[in-house]
Amino acid sequence: MAITIKDVAKKAGVSPATVSRVIADNPRISVKTKAKVREVMKDMGYYPNFQARNLVANKSRTLGIIMENSAALAFQNPFFPEVLRGISTQAHDSKYGLYLSTGATQEEIYQEVVEMVQGRRVDGIILLYSKIGDPVLEFLRQSELPFAVVGRPHQDPCSVTYVNNDNINTAKDTVEYLIGLGHRHIAFVGGATDFVVSIDRMQGYQQALAEHDISFDADYTVNQDFIQGKERESIRRLMALPIPPTAIVTHDDMVAYEVIGYLEDLKIGVPDDVSIIGFNNHTISRYLKPPLSTVDISIYELGLRAAELVLEKITDESTPSKQVTVPSRLIERGSCRRL
Repeated sequence: MAITIKDVAKKAGVSPATVSRVIADNPRISVKTKAKVREVMKDMGYYPNFQARNLVANKSRTLGIIMENSAALAFQNPFFPEVLRGISTQAHDSKYGLYLSTGATQEEIYQEVVEMVQGRRVDGIILLYSKIGDPVLEFLRQSELPFAVVGRPHQDPCSVTYVNNDNINTAKDTVEYLIGLGHRHIAFVGGATDFVVSIDRMQGYQQALAEHDISFDADYTVNQDFIQGKERESIRRLMALPIPPTAIVTHDDMVAYEVIGYLEDLKIGVPDDVSIIGFNNHTISRYLKPPLSTVDISIYELGLRAAELVLEKITDESTPSKQVTVPSRLIERGSCRRL
């Protein structure tokens, strides 16, 4: 026979209303009473029907997680499992579940977000990317639903709650590290140009060159959207320049792995012939030969703080927009050498 709130109340010697308040973690109930009631619930094997409670409270106790493209592709990049680990930790502590977007195209993802919001399937949304002219972000701005973005929104960022790294200064510091090792011919293999993180890192790269009187040469830059499917050829062309780069900064460790593979095919050694550095500090980077120098951008913390911010807005919708910067640090390994 199913155990009810009345059964728990009787055994704990409290009223059913008190049991209900304990389940809702009402601050008016003392810690001692909560502990006693929870112990009885555990002994009796009573599990509250949260779905029924949520319907009454008009809450789903679920966070929507929106990825930049299809889930299948997203999970190939170690950034996503790690940022989800941070979100999950915070969600679990607040007894929230996660609802992942599964759309394969921008249109499908947009439609999914509209359904999430209008169907009240989620209480809040975390957008795991920031790009120029994104219809999803515009829709969320117009909606009443609490949301947070991982990355700096391109337009009017102060009106949006987001968590980010200082990508401009981090990229600048990374290039200055290579300049400090004696490099002056430094290439930049960037991400897609409609992503704000790519724009910011390119800006940091250019600032570092300018501050050290190194003229910017577009031939030393390669962007993902220009080379789609022609990655190998782009790296071959880069290394065939009259003065080839002695160092390469890549947008992401995953890109660095690809570049190292193409360089090997060209019989170009890392770091003997060219130094290389990535971003994101994926676990595998330390096991490469040579181990990859990279920038740790605190991916877990990006997820944790984004979930914290959106849950704060769910609890109190009058919470103003917040902008949080998470630290980054350069990790020196064997893929860079002094000239």
